[in-house]
Amino acid sequence: MDHSGPPSHSFVSELLRISSNLGESNSNSGLLSNSLAAAVSNVLSGLPNILNHNTVESLLIRDIGEDEFDGEGRPNQRRKSKSLRSVAATMGTISDVRALEHQTLKVPYEILNKKFRIAQKNIDREASHVQNSINDLEKAVKIQPSDEINKDPPVTVGKINELLMGVVNRLTVLKRKSIECMSEELEAVTVCKRRLEHLKEYCNRSVIAEQTHGAHPDTLELQDPYLANWKKQRMDRMLVDHCLRSGFYETAIQLARYSDIEPLTNIEIFLVCRDIEDSLTKHETSRCLLWCHDNRSKLRKIRSTLEFSLRQQEFIELVRTNQRLEAVKYAQKHFSTLEDIVGTSAQLELEQVMGLLACSPSTQIDRYRSFFDEKRWQNLVEQFRLENFKLYQLSNSSIFSITLQAGLSSLKTPQCYRKDGTRNSECPVCSELLNKLAVSLPCAHCSQSRLVCYMSGDPMNEHNQPMMLPNGYVYGEKALRRSAIANNGKVLCPRTQNTFDFKDAEKVFVM
Repeated sequence: MDHSGPPSHSFVSELLRISSNLGESNSNSGLLSNSLAAAVSNVLSGLPNILNHNTVESLLIRDIGEDEFDGEGRPNQRRKSKSLRSVAATMGTISDVRALEHQTLKVPYEILNKKFRIAQKNIDREASHVQNSINDLEKAVKIQPSDEINKDPPVTVGKINELLMGVVNRLTVLKRKSIECMSEELEAVTVCKRRLEHLKEYCNRSVIAEQTHGAHPDTLELQDPYLANWKKQRMDRMLVDHCLRSGFYETAIQLARYSDIEPLTNIEIFLVCRDIEDSLTKHETSRCLLWCHDNRSKLRKIRSTLEFSLRQQEFIELVRTNQRLEAVKYAQKHFSTLEDIVGTSAQLELEQVMGLLACSPSTQIDRYRSFFDEKRWQNLVEQFRLENFKLYQLSNSSIFSITLQAGLSSLKTPQCYRKDGTRNSECPVCSELLNKLAVSLPCAHCSQSRLVCYMSGDPMNEHNQPMMLPNGYVYGEKALRRSAIANNGKVLCPRTQNTFDFKDAEKVFVM
């Protein structure tokens, strides 16, 4: 199988190449684990930095050939402007990807990291079993019946066959689990590669379109239908993510299938999250505890207290059902092992929880009554959701929500909330629904005001002088002239519907 790929995915190709070699190798499991670790280390070190300045430089260098310089080694001025446009397009697309596509790459990277760690543990464990079986076989072979010092019973042919079969069985299990682990890792690598290719296509196509059409990077989709379709897919991906976070799972799945973007979304982890949240809503902790066990190392790194909260809730439920002796045994078994994880900050809360042994569920003591509140289960759901986001380095809000708020804030001005109720039909913030959403957002930061003609929408400047009608309303000179030409020297004010002579309009000077 050919694992060659584009230069920007060399680390993925290296992983596939080493994985393929390992499948055909007869080396022991220790070498297999070390080689696999080296391969995946390259992936883990390369994936988060795939969109850095080195990538920008490589894209630029690739576009610069020998004809960029004249015979004396000086830059060719004729092609200099083309290179500068390439820089602008590349920097624009890279910053775009960095801001909006972090979770597109980070989630599959974290999944690959997790599968690699699981595979490493499984292979090391089975390799240890193989080594133990081989040691038993070697020990049996070295036993000499004639050795008087040796007190071991004599070894029979049947015993040797049994030990050999044990080694063969262990090797078979090692081979099977190695193949399963490698298959799962290759699936995760394929997802990473698919998403990288998707983003790379956008970056490359943006550079080509900018060089061809010479337009600003933000308006390239107007000239290139491919870029317009790519951005539509990105919007669909944002909507899928927003629907998943809002609990509309079926809607998100249907949209992903309709737009053919399932490999580019993180539906699987949200479906797992949904099942665990449903179990917590039903006052069941087993699924969430199993999830904590599977991700214990990562949760410990982020100083998570989720498992401690779950153990607390199980203890509270035992007290609620009057199983106090079982609650004491439960606390001795679990709270002592969690003390090192949560640190001393939870000592006070733990002391209060243990005080529940002397209280009834109907207690009116404030410091204990809150522990029996059913809202604690909903708090556990919220805590699990936040810890799951931290685990995969996802933001607490959807990219769609963040982008919408940033866009509304950049367009919002005090004019969007005028008391007279007038609105600009071309302004998104002035629309009824978005106007309500943007109420709490800050207005755009404009260090320099820009005047826009109400009639034509054109900017008013030295080429289009602002002119004031006798009723006090100001419009652009070009719009007033066009209105005067069409109406025999008369201009109609669109706000008051009054008619004035064009000669009565006065120029306005902004200081």
